[in-house]
Amino acid sequence: MPEHPVVDTHVHLYDPAVLRYGWLRGDPVLDRPHGLAELDRAAAVVAIERLVFVEVAVDPGHHVEEARRVQALADRDPRIGAIVAHAPVERGVAVEAELDALAALPALRGIRRLIQDEPDPAFCLAPDFVEGVRRVGARGLLFELCLRAGRGQLGPAIELVRRCPETRFVLDHLGKPPVAAGALDPWREELAALARCPNLVCKISGMITEADPVRWTRAQLRPFLEHAFACFGPVRVLYGSDWPVSSKTHLYTTWVAILDEFLAGFDAEARERFWRGNARALYRL
Repeated sequence: MPEHPVVDTHVHLYDPAVLRYGWLRGDPVLDRPHGLAELDRAAAVVAIERLVFVEVAVDPGHHVEEARRVQALADRDPRIGAIVAHAPVERGVAVEAELDALAALPALRGIRRLIQDEPDPAFCLAPDFVEGVRRVGARGLLFELCLRAGRGQLGPAIELVRRCPETRFVLDHLGKPPVAAGALDPWREELAALARCPNLVCKISGMITEADPVRWTRAQLRPFLEHAFACFGPVRVLYGSDWPVSSKTHLYTTWVAILDEFLAGFDAEARERFWRGNARALYRL
């Protein structure tokens, strides 16, 4: 396990009895409360120094309330150091009203608008979407990209990042490569192109959920990890658990152990940057 506490940059906290999350309905693992107490039990021996809450695709119209509820949690537990909230950036200029409401939250550090389920791979290149993302950046907020490389969404995302040079981006889950199929290409080339954009960093998270949920192996993950670290280097990668979505396929401690083993050949400074240093700087913790 890591030699020091970690900053987990991708945690979902929610209670389906308080706010509605249609995508969770009927899921025996996820359709129940997941709060800090549950996270502590899942993390077990892993010491979480700080965490970044990432929006949970709450039902439409409730995203500001979701962020406000997490801010109330952060007011009581300083481990919640940052909030990445949902905002409908596809509204273009009109998203300013949403951003104004969210700006009142002291822990707000970023915005995420899910792309992964959009049928049009180029959804993120619509003029209003691009304008909305630029307005996020103009406020000094990060924009997090959650998409699926296997659906052809990584190529348009490269163009989005290029069109918004003043916005800082975070790529969630390595762009969700098709790990189950072992398909390194074209993800490998696209990730390298994305890494050449200086205004983007990459979360090392959410990989096992893209593998076969039962038959995944550590060996399957390694080529994807090696390529991500080769592209971004030790100063542009972040640790994330994707808890509790991750609990559908593996224990919290399993992912930490896999990454700890992978990092064994890195020097102490690189390991510290990955586990917490980079996140502290990026999310202003």
